[in-house]
Amino acid sequence: MLGNSRVPAGGVAVVLFLCRAMSALEVPLDLVQPPTITQQSPKDYIIDPRENIVIQCEAKGKPPPSFSWTRNGTHFDIDKDPLVSMKAGSGTLIINIMSEGKAESYEGVYQCTARNERGAAISNNIVVRPSRSPLWTKEKLEPITLRNGQSLVLPCRPPIGLPPAIIFWMDNSFQRLPQSERVSQGLNGDLYFSNVLPEDTREDYICYARFNHTQTIQQKQPISVKVLSVDELNDTIAANLSDTEFYGAKSSRERPPTFLTPEGSKSTKEELRGNVLSLECIAEGLPTPIIYWIKEDGILPPSRTFYRNFKKTLQITQVSEADSGNYQCIAKNTLGTIHHTISVTVKAAPYWIMAPQNLVLSPGENGTLICSANGDPKPRINWLMNGVPIEITPDDPSRKIDGDTIIFSNVQERSSAVYQCNASNEYGYLLANAFVNVLAEPPRILTPENTLYQVIANRPALLDCAFFGSPLPTIEWFKGAKGSALHEDIYVLHENGTLEIPVAQKDSAGTYTCVARNKLGMAKNEVHLEVKDPTRIIKQPEYAVVQRGSTVSFECKVKHDHTLVPTVTWLKDNNELPNDERFSVDGDQLVVTDVGDHDSGTYTCVANTTLDMVSASAVLSVVDVPNPPFDLELTDQQDKSVQLSWTPGDDNNSPITKFIIEYEDAIHEAGLWHHQAEVSGTQTTTELKLSPFVNYSFRVLAVNSIGRSLPSEASEQYLTKAAEPDNNPTAVEGLGSEPDNLVITWKPLSGFESNGPGLQYKVSWRQKDGDDEWTSVVVANVSKYIVSGTPTFVPYLIKVQALNDVGFAPEPAVVLGHSGEDLPMVAPGNVHVNVVNSTLAEVHWDPVPLKSIRGHLQGYRIYYWKASQRNRRHLEKKILTFQGSKTHGMLPGLEPFSHYTLNVRVVNGKGEGPASPDRVFHTPEGVPSAPSSLKIVNPTLDSLTLEWDPPSHPNGILTEYTLKYQPINSTHELGPLVDLKIPANKTRWTLKNLNFSTRYKFYLSAHTAAGLGSQITEEAVTTVDEAMASRQVDIATQGWFIGLMCAVALLILILLIVCFIRRNKGGKYPVKEKEDAHADPEIQPMKEDDGTFGEYSDAEDHKPLKKGSRTPSDRTVKKEDSDDSLVDYGEGVNGQFNEDGSFIGQYSGKKEKEPAEGNESSEAPSPVNAMNSFV
Repeated sequence: MLGNSRVPAGGVAVVLFLCRAMSALEVPLDLVQPPTITQQSPKDYIIDPRENIVIQCEAKGKPPPSFSWTRNGTHFDIDKDPLVSMKAGSGTLIINIMSEGKAESYEGVYQCTARNERGAAISNNIVVRPSRSPLWTKEKLEPITLRNGQSLVLPCRPPIGLPPAIIFWMDNSFQRLPQSERVSQGLNGDLYFSNVLPEDTREDYICYARFNHTQTIQQKQPISVKVLSVDELNDTIAANLSDTEFYGAKSSRERPPTFLTPEGSKSTKEELRGNVLSLECIAEGLPTPIIYWIKEDGILPPSRTFYRNFKKTLQITQVSEADSGNYQCIAKNTLGTIHHTISVTVKAAPYWIMAPQNLVLSPGENGTLICSANGDPKPRINWLMNGVPIEITPDDPSRKIDGDTIIFSNVQERSSAVYQCNASNEYGYLLANAFVNVLAEPPRILTPENTLYQVIANRPALLDCAFFGSPLPTIEWFKGAKGSALHEDIYVLHENGTLEIPVAQKDSAGTYTCVARNKLGMAKNEVHLEVKDPTRIIKQPEYAVVQRGSTVSFECKVKHDHTLVPTVTWLKDNNELPNDERFSVDGDQLVVTDVGDHDSGTYTCVANTTLDMVSASAVLSVVDVPNPPFDLELTDQQDKSVQLSWTPGDDNNSPITKFIIEYEDAIHEAGLWHHQAEVSGTQTTTELKLSPFVNYSFRVLAVNSIGRSLPSEASEQYLTKAAEPDNNPTAVEGLGSEPDNLVITWKPLSGFESNGPGLQYKVSWRQKDGDDEWTSVVVANVSKYIVSGTPTFVPYLIKVQALNDVGFAPEPAVVLGHSGEDLPMVAPGNVHVNVVNSTLAEVHWDPVPLKSIRGHLQGYRIYYWKASQRNRRHLEKKILTFQGSKTHGMLPGLEPFSHYTLNVRVVNGKGEGPASPDRVFHTPEGVPSAPSSLKIVNPTLDSLTLEWDPPSHPNGILTEYTLKYQPINSTHELGPLVDLKIPANKTRWTLKNLNFSTRYKFYLSAHTAAGLGSQITEEAVTTVDEAMASRQVDIATQGWFIGLMCAVALLILILLIVCFIRRNKGGKYPVKEKEDAHADPEIQPMKEDDGTFGEYSDAEDHKPLKKGSRTPSDRTVKKEDSDDSLVDYGEGVNGQFNEDGSFIGQYSGKKEKEPAEGNESSEAPSPVNAMNSFV
């Protein structure tokens, strides 16, 4: 191992002084040096006899070495054997046995020597042996017959091959024979049976030996084994032995364990250090024994201990002397325990403590070669020089041998040689070559110039300065182009010249200079260091729990140095992702669709650059409902209980929280499953309570947080014994369907509740108030029984008892019932009516005697109807029922000022009794309803005519009408209210002296002697003298429209001036002609045929245009009352129409406030008004 030194802080340049006593420097191949063996065949070299023999021996040196071989300790002259050749430029032997010759002829111990002018290196002794795979010797194998439960060992005894064969047992179909705790193969290849079973009978137990080196398999003759069952054994013994020797029912008694191997109570085992220690114990017995292992004087090393072959073999890897001791195997079954102690001794072939290293010295220097080895027993150390025992080589004054060390002093060039150290004991040997090369060379730096090193920040940086020189140079490091020396205490200098920066920072980047010096000269080299930002995963994949069949994604965002290009790879359980189209990588995400159980595991995102690697992992748990339980078993079967056990299925990564047990009754409800019980998810057995005479099957469902599993397979059926019923029928009732019967009904028991075959019912009854005995009858499995000939509505005591073929259920409870009802016989008396007000009356009556009801009193029913003079045959009768025994009731919702008739009847479960005599009463007057309609007709400039229909429900004699009205101004404010009284015989009224072009709101109501009734409201507008007023549109407030109207007004003004001039001249103008065609433009502002505007007149009676004129708006005007409609004028697109076709002017003006019971109204400036302002 390379040493290192830490330079103290100070102003001195970092200098590396290397130890002279050892050197791990590689001598450049252009310099003179002794040979070094670089490659050779293994010590124990087993060859394939079917191929050419190749014995390797490669070496380097300057000048290039020559090679020679010995065989079995003597020189091997390859030139004399035409089958043997040496590879050019190498010492490797090639023996051509493919054409002729046999491998056995070249079996032996070979050793290679590589030699040049500076020395000779030798290889290990290479033992060459051809592999062997011999056949089994012919043998006659007798069939083996034994009884059930005996132990058995089938010997294999394979032929001895080279290397040893691998043993296994198969049948004729080349299928491996199953092995278990009962049947297993030993380390020697034999097949051991702790106890045999009838299923072990077969004729093809075959032991196979596989020789891997030659890839051949040899086969032993098949062995036939027959195991006699109890019946076969008894038959055999009965046929061959006397009665006194007849074999018992038990074929082989149970017995405690005994060891089949090893024998006795103690044995020994020796193993070599570094090998695998294998200890074996196989026991027979019935039941099959279980094997345990302990170390008597210590504990088994957990990291190196493994159990094989069903714990019958204990293996400890890499054994050392500390593993020596006593190991105990314990075989145990229910009948006893047996022990065997194995005493283990660990020996050791030689192993290196310090192997000799090459020495490069300059003339006059000193050095040492150390060869330190250990083993058990302690190895012997022998030195050789150039392959010759050092004892017989010429004396060298510069060399001194001291046991395992050779000390060199004041060496010269002639001291160069190759020394061999051989450490050996009875278990093996070690051979090492180490040369001493005496050179005088100035320093040279072997690291390429201007090498660029890149490192991640906060990690170590290693800057190489491989060098050579003799004497060994000293190494100095400088940083920076100006050669500033390293003064920090943050550097580590290794013996091979490497400069280590333990924690490289950004400011560590730059140019570093390595300088090597010895007494023969100086060499230097520059290298460059770049420090990069580390790669980081800033968004790691997260743990995910998903249900089977869904989609999951993992995200992995990476941040890295901008000069590095990362590659991101996803792994599953540290292996490549499955080659499955369900796995896709999209940018930073790994997406897995249609997730299955096999997708569970650890997913790792690995980000790699040329300098670093980071990773982050997340676990995917695929969950689902549990798998169904299985292996249902019924035990401890009692009359009313059974023990059910089961094996849970896989919980699919979500713990089972509970189990649900269901049952099926194959006798009564085959195919239907019912809930039986629930137990916690940790239970796998439970006791179930059972009912008699049920053929039970059970199944179990598992439940976890995801949901329920599918049901398990049904258990075996279990039929419980019959027993008398536990319960009686429920819902027992006694009600008569006729006046002379009693119908007894009940809810029958289910088949599950019957507890046995032959389910019947014992029905019993007797009068409650009599002294009669119980009358009973047994009926089949029905749900009612009718008792005939009973008195009308008499109380009875009833009971219904279940019974079956086994016996009776417990005594049932007694229930009260009644025989059949009949219609009541008597009508309520003393019926009188108290009129409370015009819509409410109170009725009183006397109750009827209970005996006359002849049934359960349901209540009293009042029939009442309004007298009608028109249709006395079809009276609309109303009914009110008063529950129970009430003797009075209220009649709401009567009509005022009406005549009513009523009667009262008693009601029972059968129906109604006779009616009481009719009682007549009348209601007083009430306030009337609102008039049926209200409409405004014939609007003029200052008058409006109102027409209405009387109230549909006057509720008395009308005395008068009240009409109230008030104006509504342009801001929707209501004016003063005017109140008028109108005679009751009027249905039309004209209001005069109204304001023109004004909206009014009207309220009309009727009076009776009882007071004022509800009112009806309506709105209307007095007219203007120009129909143009109806063409109000919301564009009138727009600037362009106002300008247009100004222009029109100016044109009209000019036209009027022209007309005035012409009139003064006595002429006519078109407007005048139009005027003559109309009687009165005030009354007829629009034509009735086409709805166009009438022409203006300039006659003396011409009236100026009235401001604020508005077209009437009446929600009640019928279409036939007015043929004019503003729809035809095109300007009325913003208008609204009632359902009867009347127009409501609604332009862009503000919406009016809604007065009580009023209609919506709006008003905007009229274009006619705009024109009037210019006239």
